[in-house]
Formats: sequence, C-alpha cells, structure tokens
Amino acid sequence: MSRFVAYAALCRAVLLGRLVVTIAAVGVGLRLVDDTWAAVITLGLITATTAVQVTVLSTWPNTIRWRLSFLALDAALMVTVLVVSGGGIGFFCYAAGHAALTGALLGTHGLPLWAVNAVLGFAVATQLLRADGGAAGASVAVPFMLAFPMINIVCGFGAAVATAALARYIEATVATVTSAQRSAAASERARLARELHDSVAKTLRGVSFAAVALPGLLRRQPDLAEQLAGTVSEGADAAVREARDLLAGLRRDLPDRPFPDNVRSICAQWSTRSDVPVQVIAHAVEPPVAARYELAQILSEALQNVTRHAEATLVQVVLHRSEAHVELTITDDGRGFPMPGDLTGLSGAGSFGIVGMAERAHAVGGTLRVESRVGRGTRVVARVPLSGPVPESGRARQVASR
Repeated sequence: MSRFVAYAALCRAVLLGRLVVTIAAVGVGLRLVDDTWAAVITLGLITATTAVQVTVLSTWPNTIRWRLSFLALDAALMVTVLVVSGGGIGFFCYAAGHAALTGALLGTHGLPLWAVNAVLGFAVATQLLRADGGAAGASVAVPFMLAFPMINIVCGFGAAVATAALARYIEATVATVTSAQRSAAASERARLARELHDSVAKTLRGVSFAAVALPGLLRRQPDLAEQLAGTVSEGADAAVREARDLLAGLRRDLPDRPFPDNVRSICAQWSTRSDVPVQVIAHAVEPPVAARYELAQILSEALQNVTRHAEATLVQVVLHRSEAHVELTITDDGRGFPMPGDLTGLSGAGSFGIVGMAERAHAVGGTLRVESRVGRGTRVVARVPLSGPVPESGRARQVASR
C-alpha cells in the first residue's frame, strides 16, 4: 500500500468526520440562531467543499504530496466559513477539523497552526461576547473561549498520533511482505536447484564422463566407442526430456490461482490424454507455496502411474483439509500390485515413481502412504502441513499396506 494512499484515506476520514460533527452541531442549534439562512448556507458550503476535497483525495491520492498547499486551501475555506457564518458553531467545528487535518498531514510540526486556530477561535468568541453584551451571550461565548483552544490542540495531537501509528503499521507491513517475498524467492531457488541436481545435472554428468572416455576408445576400440557415442546421444536426449519435464512441472502449479482449481486442471488434462474419467472432489484449501508445487507433482506422477501400470477405468482425486494438514488422495480401480513392507523396497523393483513421490512429500515435511492389492486398485495419500517450517532433518513416515 502506498503511503500516499494511506494518508489520503486518513484525511478523507477526518474530512467526513468534520462534516458529520458540523451537520449535527448546526442542526441542533438551528432553531436557536437569529439568522437561519446563514446557518443553512454555512452548512451547504461545508458540505460542498468537503465533497470536493474527498473526491480529489479519492481520485488523486498523490495530492497529499503538496500538503502545505492543501492545508492553505483548507484554511482559506475556514476563513470563508467564518465570514459566511458570522462566527457561528459551524466555524468552530470546521476549525477543529482543520486542526485535525493539520495533525494528519504535518504531525506534531503542526503545533504552531493549532495555536493560530486557537487564537482565532478565542478572538471570534470574544467578539461574539462583546456583540451580545448580555448574560445570555456570555453563557454561550464563555464556554467557547475556554474550550476552543484545548479542542484544537486535542484534535491536532490526536490526528498526529493516529498518523504516526498508521506510518508504523505501513512500514511493518512493507517489511513483512518484503521478508515473505525474499523467503519465497529463496525457497523457490532452493527447490529449482534440488530439481536440477536430481535430474538434469546427474544426467549431464554421466554424459560428460562418457564424452571424456570417447576419444580414447575411438583409437583403441572403435566398436565400443560407437556404442558409447550412442549412449552419449541417448543421455543428451534424456537431459532434454528432463529439462522439458521440469519446465512443465513449473507450469503445472500457478501460484496466483486457487490450488483446488490447479488440481482440477491437472486432472482434466490427464483425463483428456488418457481417456480415463476422473472424479475430483477438491475443497477450498491453500497449502504453502512449496507444498503446492510438490503436491501438484505428486498428483501428476500418480496419474502417470495409472496410465503406465493400472489399466484403470476410473480415478478419484480428493483434496481436503485434515486438522492442520492438507491431504491429497488419488484412488484408482486398476489391477493393483503386491506391496512390500516399506516403500523403499519398491526402488529395487524399478518403481522409482512412488519413491520419488515419497521424497517430494518428505521435502515439505509431509508423508506419503500407498495402499494397493492385486485386483483391488491402488490408493496414494499425500499429507503435508498447512503451515510452519519445513523440517531440515527427520524422515517422512512411509507406510505401505496390503
């Protein structure tokens, strides 16, 4: 939030408050004044000027940059109200509002202007007292003479304190947002580094080793060198595919869109490609940014496993909140498979996809559970915390059940 927008909003509140108080005060004393039309004209003038000022501040909040000019214009309007009202109650309310406006724009530096307002009010009240010249006039004027200086100072100081508090709040908010953005950027860089290290970097390292050995083999063993050249070519192609998959994964989760919508989009795209219907039940829940990405990757990998192995006719995806966690469940009615006692045992059988999903859940402090029986389909349940720091150590609970 721009500080000019915030200050303009505070000034609008002061102006509207002054208008409300003035209307109430003039309305109450309307039957007690001799010149009713003067009071009505004063009220109309204050209403019109307030409407113009509020409109200007709403449309061009940067007008606050020229605060001295704005205050000078309001002071001129205050004098106009004094002349039109003849020193009536409308002027005193307007002057108190002017002091508050000065405090909002200048802070405690507006103290000299509050003093000027107080002296002006004292002079007007004294003139009213001399003009009436009676006990009734004194009973009306003396309270103004005694209270008006304090009213100006209180209004000005109160507005200054409110403005200072608003400034501190804006600074704290900006600092918090900046810190959150830096933390998110650092987390995103770390995640990208991990993805590159686990996929493209390892493949390219293998290609590099093979390329280093290739010249020597060309001289000594041409046939083996030819095979190694093919391996280098395949490794390069694999690196390209992994980079493409990484970019696709980055596009898979759009942080500016609700996560349930992303889940529905991933399922709809997969269903179109695989021609397998997907029933999606996605409740309104927003995981942390890092967890969003990993859950989206887990969902995509689970659906790809259905395509490669399950021969399913229906898939159900459920996203909901479970206590302080987000739970994503992918269930298919496919052929299933025999489960080992621990998910790590699947790596020996070549089922690296499930192990990779478990590692993704672990990376954001979550867990992965897989349930499968031959002929009964498979269920994958990823559970990640809604908030809180991601643990640097510890192992994700990986449960496999028959």
